[in-house]
Formats: sequence, structure tokens, C-alpha cells
Amino acid sequence: MLEITTLEDIAALKESVDIECKLAQGRDGKGKLPKDFWETYSAFANSEGGDVFLGLREKAGNNFELAGIENPQKIIDELWTALNNPQKVSVNILRDRWVKTLSIDNTNLIQIHIPQASRKQKPVYLRGNPLTGTYRRFNSTDQLQGGETVKRLLAEQVEESRDTEILNGYSLDDLDIDSFNNYRQRYINLQPDHPWNQLDAQQFLYRIGGWRRDRESGRSGLTRAGLLMFGQLTAIKEAFANYMLDYQERPQARAELRWVDRLTLDGSWSGNVFDFYQRVIRKLTADLKVPFKLAGDQRQDDTPVHKALREALVNTLVHADFTGRASVLVVKRPDMFGFRNPGLMRIPVDMAIAGGHSDCRNRLLQDMFRYIGLGENAGSGLPKIMAGWRSQHWRQPILKTRHEPSEQTLLELHMLSLVPEPALTQLREELGEQIFNQLSDNERLILITAHIETVVDHRRMMAILDIHPRDLSQLFSGLVERGLLLQEGSGRGTVYCLPSARVADMVDETTDGGQSSGGLEESSGGLEASSGGLGPNPGDMDALRAIAAAVAGKRKASREAVRGAILALCHQREMRLEDLTRLLNRSADTLRKEYLQPLLREKRLRLKYPTKPSHPQQAYISEDIDGNG
Repeated sequence: MLEITTLEDIAALKESVDIECKLAQGRDGKGKLPKDFWETYSAFANSEGGDVFLGLREKAGNNFELAGIENPQKIIDELWTALNNPQKVSVNILRDRWVKTLSIDNTNLIQIHIPQASRKQKPVYLRGNPLTGTYRRFNSTDQLQGGETVKRLLAEQVEESRDTEILNGYSLDDLDIDSFNNYRQRYINLQPDHPWNQLDAQQFLYRIGGWRRDRESGRSGLTRAGLLMFGQLTAIKEAFANYMLDYQERPQARAELRWVDRLTLDGSWSGNVFDFYQRVIRKLTADLKVPFKLAGDQRQDDTPVHKALREALVNTLVHADFTGRASVLVVKRPDMFGFRNPGLMRIPVDMAIAGGHSDCRNRLLQDMFRYIGLGENAGSGLPKIMAGWRSQHWRQPILKTRHEPSEQTLLELHMLSLVPEPALTQLREELGEQIFNQLSDNERLILITAHIETVVDHRRMMAILDIHPRDLSQLFSGLVERGLLLQEGSGRGTVYCLPSARVADMVDETTDGGQSSGGLEESSGGLEASSGGLGPNPGDMDALRAIAAAVAGKRKASREAVRGAILALCHQREMRLEDLTRLLNRSADTLRKEYLQPLLREKRLRLKYPTKPSHPQQAYISEDIDGNG
């Protein structure tokens, strides 16, 4: 919960992914809960939570000043009454301690902290209809969600596991017999005396969850888990239209399209999850340069890093939403391993990293891997990965989620020292010997992390530094005041970068609180290169922000103003959709449907790659000199 205690705190507020400010004075000026508060309530609850401040007046530039509320109790009573009205909102997720009346400069305002709803509470919706009343937070706006997203949230809410369903019309003939036999052999090798080894194929499949019998209807058959784990590709694709598995080995330490080795669904192998695991884990660990240890006089090749990679790969597969639009993607580079699965995390990122909590999307798949000694189901998977990386003194792994262009979870395991000597040398040269020597160890670590990962935020540095959050905030403030860091955003969306950092990298990551680090980037063709876009000239960036300011600073800019800003920006230089989204403070979906597509039809914009609309580096160009909309 964000703390606001002074007028200076209010002056520093900016609406962001987790901060919303409203005047809330009503027609009589004494105070009334705004109607659009409920859209924000739904959006925060269905995203990662946030704070709403009532009694603040918006000024130019997305800044606010204290206006106050004469009768705050009236608004608080109205809030609690509506929260318990199912025709108003589907569920009340607030607690008394999260609704506060603050007094600043003898003036009252109200702070309402809205937490992230649990999986079983989502979607949090309005007006009694999830299909027309579900919102999510993007940048500083509340976006109404379409039917596909809502149905996915409802499925996640109801289904404890997404892989238990019995599939109609599927049989043992749809399985790849070699994959199934390989699994059974691994099971026998691990547990040679287990009674399940004597069962026939169908009975064994039943015991591990690949075959199920519905005791009410009497119907039995292959489960989703059984087909995913052991199925033939054609049969899997018939049941899961978006099913895609992809492994890429990339030769250089940056995001790019080239690979030197790739395993994907090309028909040359079974295409099932178990076969993918077996083939990919060998590739991931084939040339791993980690010193082995001795136990007595015996060499131990199974190091903590090997265990971490196995855990990461199994986690990616058992937590994947195989109905989602993103592919399962595993990337190996000289400097890192990257893992992506479709679907958001079912528990908050911080809770997953801490361990002890498990809410697996595909529990039968998880059991199948566990039966052969792979993976955990007690919430210890991520802590094991973190421990494996710490054993080599490498940088803390990065775990994050994304909503656009499709829901996905990303894990990046960078094989970089916490304080690499080249980065230390470069930072010393950049700052100068005198300034460098005046820095504390923690300040140096913050700046080195910003140098390596392009941007850093509070959450990232808390994972690296063992200090109190308030002390970390003071370190960030001090570095910003001395001009050693630049600050972007506010609230949970605040990120920091070195003044010399590429502006493009900073802007690309501002809204996901993320770490660029040349890691995994999503575009229309999958995890691909992130080159192009804004930057690197800060002067150029200032000019672009000046053009966008009239639109970015207003929640409800006129259609003509938005069109004019788009044309002016695209005339200044070619602009990607991501660039326009950040500069104009509008959602990608809104810009694409309501502005870019009409402007293309009117021939006031043209595509950089007109013959390839889905090109990963697609950009918009305007020949309009005046930029009028």
C-alpha cells in the first residue's frame, strides 16, 4: 500500500499501472464516489492491484494537487454499500484497513488500496455480467476485456487443473507408442519393484492420470494430460488448436531471429510434451560449463545448475495454458537460458519466488513428471532454480508476466556474475574515478545492475540487496538527485536507468516493471529481436515526447488530437506500435483498431513492410508534413 503523507508526495504522484487519482467532489462539492471508480476497482483486481486516491485535482502534465473531500465518511459508506451489492460488483475483496481517510495540510482525502484478486475470485466484474463488465489495467487506463480473455479467466477460476478433462473420440491409438514406452522404462528404472510395472498399458495410464473414468456418467477415456504427454502431433493439434512447442539455440548474447539449432513441430518427431522435454533437456545441458563436484572420490555431474534447468523446463511445461495463443518457447544463448509458457501465473510472482505455494495449471502433467523424478508440487520449484543460480554467484533470475500481445510468463536465467568485471570497468570509466570511489557498495550494485539490464526497479533490486525497502527507496532517490540515474513512471511502474542507456530499451520496458537485459522479447512472430524503435538520441526522444504530451497527459483526448499526434510522430520518424503505445499513453488495442487501421485505409499512414503486415519490426510512416488529424 503506497504511503502518502505530504503535499510533496502528492505533487510526485502520476497515474500509472497501479495509481489512479480522482477528484470525487460530486455536484455539491461535498464528496461522491465517482461512477468510473468501479472500472478501476475491476481493473486493479484483475491485474496486480493498486491504490486509488480520492480528493485530488488533475493539473497539466498528469500531475495532481490536493483538492480535498468535505465529507469523506459519506463516500466510505457509499463504497461499502456498493461493494456488498452483487448487482454492482461481483465480489468484495477489500478490508477495512485498506480504506483510509488521510489528513494532509488540514485537508481530507481518501486512499483505497485494491489488492490483486485471487484466481478463484477472478474475473472481478461489474453490473452482474462478466462478459460486459470485466476490466484490466494497462498503463494508466482501465480497459474493458473481450470475451476470449473473460472466458479464460472463468475457466481458470472453475478448473483446479486444466488437464483432467476426458477427451471425446480419443483412444490409445492416438498415443505415440515410443514416447509412452520410454516413459514406462524411466519409471521402471526409478522404481523397479513398484506394482504398477506389472499393469497393462491402459491400466498404467489410468494410474498416472493419462486415462480417467467419470464415476457419475460411467464414461472413460484419454485425458488432456495423457494426450499432451504421450500423443501424436496430429491428434494433439486437433484437441489444442494453438499448440506449439519451440526450442531455439541462438549464437549471440542478444535477442535476434537467427538460430543455430531449432526443435519445433515439423512432423519429424512425435511432437508431444514428454518427447519435447527429453530432447530439449539434452540440448540445454550438453555443453554446460559448470565445474563438477566430488562426493568422496566419485564425480557428481548432476550439479545445482543442471537441477535448476530441469526444474525450469518442467515448470514451463506443467504451467503452460495450452489453449493460449503464445507458444511454449525455450531459448539457449551463450549468456542465458530463457523459458516462456502461454498463460499468466496463478499466484503472484513474489509468492512464487518465496516458495511454499503451489497452484499448478496442469496437475496431472505435473504428477507424471514427478513419478519419474522430475519437478516438484510443493511450491519449491522456483526456490530450487534460484538456489542453483546462486551457487554460481550468477545474477538473480528474472520472472515476469505479460498480457500483450498474449498472456504469457517468462523466466530468464542469466549466466552473468553479480558484479562482472567488464561492467565494473565500464561504469568506472563512465562515471569517473572520483564519483565512482564515492559510491557505497549498494549504490554500485544498483548502477551495475542498471548497466547490465538497461532498467531496474524496486522489486528487482530487493531480490538482489538484503536491505529494508525504505532504505532502497532512499538509495534510488539519492542516485536520481545526483544525476546518476534517470527515473521513469510512478508507483509500481517506476523504473530507473543510466543516463547513457539506450532510450529505446528503457521505453520498451517501462510498463512491465521489467528488465530488458537483452532477454526474451515478444512480437508477432514469437520471441524475437527488439531492435529498432525509439532512440538512441535523448534529444530526439525529448522532441517526440513534446509532440505526444498533449495526448499522453489526458485520459480523454479528442479523436482529432490523437490522430494528429500519431501523424506528427510518424512523420518525425518511423514508429512501431509499442513506441506509440508508450508515448501516447494509450493501449495497443485502442491505437490499432481506432486509429492506425483507419489512417492506413485513408492512406495517411503507410507500413514500413507493406507486403508483410505481421513483420516483427513493422513500423508506421506518415508523409503528412503538418500532421493534422
